[in-house]
Amino acid sequence: MWRYAVMLWAVVGLSGCQSTHQELLDKGYPPAFADGFDDGCSSGRQAAGVINGEFRKNVPRYLQDRQYAEGWEDGFRQCKAMRESEELRDYKNNHWNDRERAWQQEKDRDAGRVYRSQ
Repeated sequence: MWRYAVMLWAVVGLSGCQSTHQELLDKGYPPAFADGFDDGCSSGRQAAGVINGEFRKNVPRYLQDRQYAEGWEDGFRQCKAMRESEELRDYKNNHWNDRERAWQQEKDRDAGRVYRSQ
């Protein structure tokens, strides 16, 4: 029985190592889109301030290959937004006091009421 548990753990652990590029290919995205997404994602993280981020864009391919360009744009926007969201969450967790958290919660609650009443 423990052999099955070890095998299951190994499969789950290894599946977590799958790259975004391979995941996109497995979901049926064209290779050009996956290439562009990888380059755009790296560039988006760099634009959001990641120190070891790297701006990557194959400009001739971006101008000529629509799928690469769409993948680059999607990757850039998603990874930049994700990194900025992480930074905001970290800032709030490390710098906000209880009064600021309560104020934000009240503000969110009021906004919810307004949206529901429309």
